Amino acid sequence: MAEKQLKTRCTPDGRLIRNTVIKVRLHPTPEQAALFDRTFGCCRWLWNQMLADEQRFYAETGEHFIPTPARYKKEAPFLKEVDSQALCSVHQSLRQTFMRFFRDPEAGHYPNYKRKKARKNAYQTFCHNNPSGPTLYLGENGVRLPKAGMVRARLHRRPLHWWVLKSAVVSRSRSGKYFCSLIYEYAVRPPKAAAPAAEKTLGLLYSMSRFYVDSEGRAPDPPHWLRQSQEKLGRMQRRLHRMQPGSKNYEEQVKKLQRLHEHIANQRLDFIHKESRRIANAWDAVCIRSVDLREMSRTHGNVMEAGFGRFRICLQYKLERQGKPYVAVSGPASSAEHIRELGLAQLCA
Repeated sequence: MAEKQLKTRCTPDGRLIRNTVIKVRLHPTPEQAALFDRTFGCCRWLWNQMLADEQRFYAETGEHFIPTPARYKKEAPFLKEVDSQALCSVHQSLRQTFMRFFRDPEAGHYPNYKRKKARKNAYQTFCHNNPSGPTLYLGENGVRLPKAGMVRARLHRRPLHWWVLKSAVVSRSRSGKYFCSLIYEYAVRPPKAAAPAAEKTLGLLYSMSRFYVDSEGRAPDPPHWLRQSQEKLGRMQRRLHRMQPGSKNYEEQVKKLQRLHEHIANQRLDFIHKESRRIANAWDAVCIRSVDLREMSRTHGNVMEAGFGRFRICLQYKLERQGKPYVAVSGPASSAEHIRELGLAQLCA
């Protein structure tokens, strides 16, 4: 399971509305898996069709218009076999993508057509409280999804009783595993922000060999698991290159590579969450240098494979949820101790 912060809003009485995602592994039956695959295909087909019609309408009239999913159900009756909320979410996602692009063309990307062999297939469905009951809920041993019914899932934790289930995202990884990300909403009192002391403030400096170095002169143990997994990945790729493309052994080796890539990503994410949680609980403030990892990758190789950018995001929201400051220090810095001093100066300013 994974937990991350989404958009934060406020209630009229001053409480913060937070969203938390609980991700569970699904174990669907063959019929349920086939339904998920059909839903992925329908969402992809609907996205491409709506995008093509929008471009055609703009070329003819000079105005932007995105048809609703109901417009296509007559000519494509297979859309009626899947969850209608998934089709509505495709329409909303395409509309929001266009809005972000028109608001800031440099930051937002123009929507592209979706390919069948995408890296990840997913669709979103929303929870509605009907007289017969909610359309989406978490059961004792599974998740109830529209059209699919109760899907068996591996549950590692339960939401608190005051959390409200808003929506769910069903996804399939390239290795063939199915997941469901349950999005909950709840309100909390804003944490009290306290002025951090110098002895409880930590400075972090990115390190290519040790992930980071802090102002106390310490660094986490090198991620030996990443090196071992990458060495195994190299051996499997060399073995794949010696096989005949299209053969049975070749296809089995490709599936093994996909599972290994997923395993490496899970290892990296597990290390990032544990390390960011340890720092957020142990220190009252963290100052970190805001380096451009993309620019650094052009001169120092692939520095993004360790996940330091994701580490900064996780550390920031974990600190903010506890009312602790996260300070991004720009400009040159000679050491992590120097970053801590610059961060303290920004906090006191």
